[in-house]
Amino acid sequence: MSIEEAGQFATLFDRLVRGVEEVVLGKQHVIRLAFTALFSQGHLLLEDVPGTGKTSLARAIAQSVRGTNNRVQFTPDLLPGDITGVSIFDQRTATFEFHRGPVFANIVLADEINRASPKTQAALLEVMEEGQVTADGVTHKVAGPFMVIATQNPIEQAGTYRLPEAQLDRFLMKTSIGYPDQAATVRILEGAGRRAHDSTVAAVLSAESVVEVAALARTVFVDATINDYVARLVDATRNSPEVRLGASVRGALALIRTAKTYAASQGRHYVTPDDVKALAEPVLAHRLLLDAEAEFDGVSASSVIGRILVETPPPRSGQDQRADVL
Repeated sequence: MSIEEAGQFATLFDRLVRGVEEVVLGKQHVIRLAFTALFSQGHLLLEDVPGTGKTSLARAIAQSVRGTNNRVQFTPDLLPGDITGVSIFDQRTATFEFHRGPVFANIVLADEINRASPKTQAALLEVMEEGQVTADGVTHKVAGPFMVIATQNPIEQAGTYRLPEAQLDRFLMKTSIGYPDQAATVRILEGAGRRAHDSTVAAVLSAESVVEVAALARTVFVDATINDYVARLVDATRNSPEVRLGASVRGALALIRTAKTYAASQGRHYVTPDDVKALAEPVLAHRLLLDAEAEFDGVSASSVIGRILVETPPPRSGQDQRADVL
């Protein structure tokens, strides 16, 4: 990626963020994380209490891309075929015809994903990782770009099923929106006469353009010292006394991928340690499985990542190294 291309990427990125910010007020950081996940060709998990705008954010991102988008409301009686599709026997041709499910879209909103049974949740594993659905031994590809934006409520656990670690690892990022500040709340109340689903976002990119922009983000330069820094961070999660299961290799790759996109969104054609620090918590925290005693003591995965960032020294810049030599 050249300096000029990085500037163009940042301009486009800011335009997308401003459009969604008209719907989700006062949450620019979360919106930037969401588009970082989109252009890193990954999936996003939004975990927050009801009424904070999780569904509105997911719908606005889908509208900003001129492609197909579907919404699936997850419930305990939802079956895997309701998501992926089913084969139906056609009496006229005496053959089975595959009818595609809502997962065959560019952006799929999986609302309250933890309300579905583990079997239904597992139906998303193949399509999230490989971009395809296998039914009756036949593979059906989903069109690119493909992104799953899932939401879940962490407070109400009755009638819910916790996502297994294998599926959490498929989500590139996990973040929360949180409550708006007072100024944003006032703006929301001023528009109380307009229903949430009436707000629309103008499409900025076509689906084909998203694929091209994502390919451009992958060309951002990553120095060997940055790779070493990420490797040390991931290794520290595995050796932490509060952690029973540390970040996987997939998590390390995800951190590099998102750091490239994040750097380009800032108008840079190279990754810095600050890019890695900014994304470590949303990319790695949900991949950690804490020790039961640590959880009982109130330790969170986010606090573990924060401590590791403080204790793990970042690589020094070339200027610092030259100063040591002089």
